[in-house]
Amino acid sequence: MKDVRIIKRYQNRKLYDTFQSCYVTLEEIAQIIREGHEIQVIDNKSKNDITYMTQIQLLFDQERKSLKPGNVELLKRVIRSEEGTLTGYIQALESKLNLTFEAPVAAEAAMPFMATNLNSSMENSTTLN
Repeated sequence: MKDVRIIKRYQNRKLYDTFQSCYVTLEEIAQIIREGHEIQVIDNKSKNDITYMTQIQLLFDQERKSLKPGNVELLKRVIRSEEGTLTGYIQALESKLNLTFEAPVAAEAAMPFMATNLNSSMENSTTLN
């Protein structure tokens, strides 16, 4: 198992990578994750694990910077889903497709399959609305 890199978030919202002993940006954290490293983000004051919220913020930041227009219909389906959350929507999709994305290799192998199903799902949903 790989070591977990601890990132501390300070009150001034700065993120400090304890492994590299330096401050990092959200984009640098994204790169750390892309390289296959596990991270854990800890609020320095409360000592709460804020990894999930940091990664959601990272995704939002990447979406905001994207030059491609976002898919409003997909977001509506996520919001209208039972849980109303992105992770809930993906977990329901995994369940319907009998997939588990805990293993990175399985996730990468299933991506073309999921993209096809998402596209056909989007087409069906657009024709129904």
